Amino acid sequence: MPELILNNTSLIDASGYVVIAAILVLFVTAVVFTLAARGRYAVLERDLRRHAQSGPRFNDELLNRIVDDVRHATTRSGAQVNTQAIIEHHFTRHLPRLLLAERFVRASTGLLIVLGLVGTFYGLTLSIGKLVVLLSTDATEVGALTQSLTKGLLQALSGMSVAFSTSLLGVTAAVLMTLFNVFASIAERRNALTAALETYLESNVLAGGTSPSGADSAAGLPDGTGLAPMVAAFGASVERLDGAISRFDQALDHFATNTRDFQEFNLHLKDNISRLSLCFADFTATLAPPPHSQPRPPQRR
Repeated sequence: MPELILNNTSLIDASGYVVIAAILVLFVTAVVFTLAARGRYAVLERDLRRHAQSGPRFNDELLNRIVDDVRHATTRSGAQVNTQAIIEHHFTRHLPRLLLAERFVRASTGLLIVLGLVGTFYGLTLSIGKLVVLLSTDATEVGALTQSLTKGLLQALSGMSVAFSTSLLGVTAAVLMTLFNVFASIAERRNALTAALETYLESNVLAGGTSPSGADSAAGLPDGTGLAPMVAAFGASVERLDGAISRFDQALDHFATNTRDFQEFNLHLKDNISRLSLCFADFTATLAPPPHSQPRPPQRR
């Protein structure tokens, strides 16, 4: 691939060199950012492993802040502490450039391909433009026509060379960057540091083992005298809850009683309606004239 690009350098114009330079700069920058980010995480991990047992403080202030924050959270809420959230918070707050480098490296593969496509379309546009100019020339002499055709074809080949070189370089750089990220992944190094840091916090800080400034952590715990008002308030809350439950049970009993009364009233109402219907039928039958009381027609003599 480099030989093909070098053989076509005589046909590439200044804009093609700009695209090629942008691809190379982007590739080198992504590689440098990857190595720098992995190195930073490796330094933090070595500091954590070196001073995990010796203590009392780490060389890197970021680790000290994470440990202090977890210790304070343990003092406030006990053992229910989300160490991963605390670690991510400090990484986001104190390592913004490192996180920016990670995002840049993740997007570098797509950017390399995009730059290659930009060079491709630019080269094709340049080549088509030169061919249009070539076909629109009006030359009468054979010598002038031959010279014009030769010059126009060279300019068209220049555009094709830009398209071919930039696309090939962009795709090759994207493939190399992908392979480099597979074998030198920033996320893998960061996950290793996070796992080691969580293990240290759970075994030394949350479990009450050896940790930096462990005496200060023990001194910050509340004594037994401060728990008496909390116990009394909790007992009062339990009593109020029992009273509320009793009142709710009474309301349910009243509701059940009212439901039974309503059912009995409904039965009595149906019975009364049935009786009223029978009485109305009897009254209607009483008002109707008997069949023998109808007048007879006069007899003929």
